[in-house]
Amino acid sequence: MVDTAVRSGFGAPSVPAQRNKRARWKDGRLVLGVLLVAITALVGAKLLSSADDTTTIWAAKHDLPAGTKLTGDDLATVRVRFTSSDDANKYVAADADLKGLVVARAVDAGEFVPRGAAVSESENDRTELPLSVASGRLPSDTAAGDLVDLWVVPKAEGQSAKLWWTNVRVLQIDSVKGVAGGSARRQVLIGLAPNDVQRLPAALTAMSVGEPTLVRRAS
Repeated sequence: MVDTAVRSGFGAPSVPAQRNKRARWKDGRLVLGVLLVAITALVGAKLLSSADDTTTIWAAKHDLPAGTKLTGDDLATVRVRFTSSDDANKYVAADADLKGLVVARAVDAGEFVPRGAAVSESENDRTELPLSVASGRLPSDTAAGDLVDLWVVPKAEGQSAKLWWTNVRVLQIDSVKGVAGGSARRQVLIGLAPNDVQRLPAALTAMSVGEPTLVRRAS
Protein backbone atom coordinates (compact mmCIF):
# COMPACT_ATOMS: atom_id res chain seq x y z
CA MET A 1 0.00 0.00 0.00
CA VAL A 2 1.39 3.32 -0.98
CA ASP A 3 0.68 6.39 1.07
CA THR A 4 0.02 9.45 -0.97
CA ALA A 5 0.38 12.96 0.41
CA VAL A 6 -2.90 14.69 0.88
CA ARG A 7 -2.89 18.15 -0.66
CA SER A 8 -5.15 20.68 0.79
CA GLY A 9 -6.18 23.93 -0.71
CA PHE A 10 -3.91 25.85 1.68
CA GLY A 11 -0.18 26.17 1.34
CA ALA A 12 2.14 25.52 4.18
CA PRO A 13 2.65 28.55 6.39
CA SER A 14 5.60 30.61 5.27
CA VAL A 15 8.42 31.44 7.65
CA PRO A 16 8.80 35.21 8.16
CA ALA A 17 11.96 36.59 6.69
CA GLN A 18 14.51 37.40 9.35
CA ARG A 19 15.79 40.96 9.09
CA ASN A 20 18.59 42.52 11.00
CA LYS A 21 16.94 45.32 12.93
CA ARG A 22 19.21 48.07 14.14
CA ALA A 23 18.36 49.73 17.43
CA ARG A 24 16.67 53.07 16.80
CA TRP A 25 19.29 54.93 18.80
CA LYS A 26 21.82 53.78 16.21
CA ASP A 27 19.85 55.34 13.40
CA GLY A 28 21.90 58.30 12.16
CA ARG A 29 18.79 60.30 11.32
CA LEU A 30 17.42 59.86 14.82
CA VAL A 31 20.67 60.94 16.42
CA LEU A 32 20.81 63.99 14.17
CA GLY A 33 17.25 64.90 15.09
CA VAL A 34 17.98 64.64 18.79
CA LEU A 35 21.02 66.86 18.39
CA LEU A 36 19.04 69.47 16.48
CA VAL A 37 16.36 69.51 19.18
CA ALA A 38 19.00 69.90 21.91
CA ILE A 39 20.75 72.72 20.06
CA THR A 40 17.46 74.51 19.45
CA ALA A 41 16.59 74.24 23.15
CA LEU A 42 19.96 75.65 24.19
CA VAL A 43 19.72 78.55 21.76
CA GLY A 44 16.18 79.31 22.93
CA ALA A 45 17.26 79.31 26.57
CA LYS A 46 20.14 81.64 25.74
CA LEU A 47 17.85 84.06 23.94
CA LEU A 48 15.38 84.05 26.80
CA SER A 49 18.09 84.71 29.37
CA SER A 50 19.46 87.64 27.37
CA ALA A 51 16.07 89.06 26.45
CA ASP A 52 15.61 90.63 29.90
CA ASP A 53 18.84 92.53 30.52
CA THR A 54 17.17 95.27 32.53
CA THR A 55 18.12 96.39 36.04
CA THR A 56 15.58 97.06 38.76
CA ILE A 57 16.26 100.29 40.66
CA TRP A 58 14.42 102.70 42.95
CA ALA A 59 12.66 105.85 41.74
CA ALA A 60 11.00 108.51 43.90
CA LYS A 61 7.21 108.32 44.14
CA HIS A 62 7.07 111.99 45.12
CA ASP A 63 9.44 114.88 45.82
CA LEU A 64 11.95 113.93 48.52
CA PRO A 65 13.48 116.92 50.35
CA ALA A 66 17.03 116.67 51.63
CA GLY A 67 17.14 114.86 54.95
CA THR A 68 14.20 112.54 54.20
CA LYS A 69 14.63 109.05 55.68
CA LEU A 70 14.18 106.59 52.85
CA THR A 71 11.53 103.89 53.11
CA GLY A 72 9.77 101.68 50.62
CA ASP A 73 6.69 103.94 50.92
CA ASP A 74 8.60 106.79 49.28
CA LEU A 75 9.93 104.73 46.40
CA ALA A 76 8.76 102.66 43.45
CA THR A 77 10.70 100.02 41.53
CA VAL A 78 11.40 100.57 37.85
CA ARG A 79 13.15 98.36 35.32
CA VAL A 80 15.71 100.17 33.20
CA ARG A 81 17.98 98.94 30.42
CA PHE A 82 21.35 100.61 30.90
CA THR A 83 24.11 100.69 28.32
CA SER A 84 26.74 99.62 30.85
CA SER A 85 27.09 98.29 34.38
CA ASP A 86 28.85 101.52 35.36
CA ASP A 87 25.70 103.48 34.50
CA ALA A 88 23.52 101.03 36.42
CA ASN A 89 25.74 101.31 39.50
CA LYS A 90 25.08 105.05 39.71
CA TYR A 91 21.60 104.37 41.08
CA VAL A 92 20.23 102.59 44.15
CA ALA A 93 19.32 99.01 43.29
CA ALA A 94 15.88 97.79 44.32
CA ASP A 95 17.41 95.06 46.48
CA ALA A 96 19.55 97.53 48.46
CA ASP A 97 19.00 97.84 52.21
CA LEU A 98 17.32 101.20 52.84
CA LYS A 99 17.64 101.05 56.62
CA GLY A 100 19.43 104.12 57.96
CA LEU A 101 19.62 105.91 54.60
CA VAL A 102 18.56 109.51 54.13
CA VAL A 103 18.37 111.80 51.12
CA ALA A 104 21.49 113.97 50.98
CA ARG A 105 19.99 116.25 48.35
CA ALA A 106 16.50 116.83 47.04
CA VAL A 107 15.22 114.14 44.68
CA ASP A 108 12.33 115.00 42.36
CA ALA A 109 9.25 112.82 41.85
CA GLY A 110 9.94 110.15 39.24
CA GLU A 111 13.72 110.63 39.43
CA PHE A 112 15.92 107.58 39.73
CA VAL A 113 17.56 107.67 43.16
CA PRO A 114 21.32 108.22 42.71
CA ARG A 115 23.68 106.37 45.01
CA GLY A 116 25.28 109.67 45.93
CA ALA A 117 21.94 111.03 47.12
CA ALA A 118 21.23 108.11 49.47
CA VAL A 119 23.67 108.28 52.37
CA SER A 120 23.80 107.24 56.01
CA GLU A 121 22.42 109.61 58.62
CA SER A 122 25.89 110.27 60.01
CA GLU A 123 27.23 111.13 56.58
CA ASN A 124 24.28 113.45 55.97
CA ASP A 125 25.37 115.64 58.88
CA ARG A 126 27.60 117.75 56.66
CA THR A 127 27.99 121.41 55.79
CA GLU A 128 27.30 122.19 52.15
CA LEU A 129 29.97 124.21 50.35
CA PRO A 130 29.34 125.50 46.81
CA LEU A 131 32.33 125.78 44.52
CA SER A 132 32.90 127.26 41.09
CA VAL A 133 35.48 124.99 39.49
CA ALA A 134 37.15 125.45 36.11
CA SER A 135 36.23 122.57 33.81
CA GLY A 136 39.88 121.60 33.45
CA ARG A 137 40.33 121.23 37.21
CA LEU A 138 38.13 118.20 37.81
CA PRO A 139 37.40 114.96 35.94
CA SER A 140 34.93 115.63 33.13
CA ASP A 141 32.64 112.81 34.28
CA THR A 142 32.51 113.84 37.93
CA ALA A 143 29.07 113.00 39.32
CA ALA A 144 27.08 113.38 42.52
CA GLY A 145 28.24 110.78 45.01
CA ASP A 146 31.91 110.83 43.99
CA LEU A 147 34.55 111.22 46.70
CA VAL A 148 37.18 113.85 45.97
CA ASP A 149 40.20 115.59 47.49
CA LEU A 150 40.12 119.38 47.29
CA TRP A 151 43.31 121.21 46.43
CA VAL A 152 43.78 124.94 45.91
CA VAL A 153 46.27 126.00 43.25
CA PRO A 154 47.49 129.61 43.73
CA LYS A 155 47.16 131.86 40.71
CA ALA A 156 50.51 133.50 41.46
CA GLU A 157 53.54 131.74 40.01
CA GLY A 158 56.05 130.07 42.25
CA GLN A 159 53.55 129.04 44.94
CA SER A 160 52.71 125.44 45.69
CA ALA A 161 49.28 123.89 45.59
CA LYS A 162 47.81 123.00 48.97
CA LEU A 163 45.57 120.11 49.94
CA TRP A 164 42.69 121.33 52.10
CA TRP A 165 40.28 118.42 52.41
CA THR A 166 40.34 114.72 51.60
CA ASN A 167 37.54 112.27 51.00
CA VAL A 168 34.74 114.83 50.68
CA ARG A 169 31.59 113.88 48.81
CA VAL A 170 30.19 115.65 45.76
CA LEU A 171 26.52 116.31 46.54
CA GLN A 172 25.56 117.99 43.30
CA ILE A 173 27.18 119.16 40.07
CA ASP A 174 25.77 121.04 37.14
CA SER A 175 26.72 121.22 33.47
CA VAL A 176 29.57 123.28 32.05
CA LYS A 177 29.06 127.05 32.13
CA GLY A 178 30.71 129.27 29.57
CA VAL A 179 31.70 128.74 25.95
CA ALA A 180 35.42 129.32 25.80
CA GLY A 181 37.70 126.57 27.09
CA GLY A 182 39.42 128.89 29.56
CA SER A 183 36.17 130.28 30.97
CA ALA A 184 34.11 127.10 31.16
CA ARG A 185 33.24 126.29 34.77
CA ARG A 186 31.24 123.74 36.79
CA GLN A 187 29.16 124.56 39.84
CA VAL A 188 29.91 121.85 42.40
CA LEU A 189 28.31 121.33 45.82
CA ILE A 190 30.43 119.36 48.29
CA GLY A 191 29.66 118.15 51.81
CA LEU A 192 32.07 118.92 54.65
CA ALA A 193 32.18 116.85 57.83
CA PRO A 194 32.11 118.74 61.17
CA ASN A 195 35.90 118.43 61.52
CA ASP A 196 36.37 119.83 58.00
CA VAL A 197 34.40 122.99 58.78
CA GLN A 198 37.16 124.19 61.10
CA ARG A 199 39.37 124.86 58.08
CA LEU A 200 36.66 126.57 56.05
CA PRO A 201 37.67 130.23 56.70
CA ALA A 202 41.30 129.63 55.75
CA ALA A 203 40.26 127.58 52.70
CA LEU A 204 37.95 130.34 51.45
CA THR A 205 40.80 132.84 51.79
CA ALA A 206 43.06 130.55 49.77
CA MET A 207 40.41 130.10 47.06
CA SER A 208 40.02 133.88 46.73
CA VAL A 209 43.55 133.97 45.26
CA GLY A 210 43.66 130.47 43.84
CA GLU A 211 41.71 127.87 41.90
CA PRO A 212 39.98 124.92 43.57
CA THR A 213 40.93 121.60 42.01
CA LEU A 214 39.09 118.32 42.61
CA VAL A 215 40.94 115.01 42.49
CA ARG A 216 38.62 112.03 42.45
CA ARG A 217 39.40 109.15 44.78
CA ALA A 218 39.06 105.52 43.79
CA SER A 219 35.71 104.12 44.94
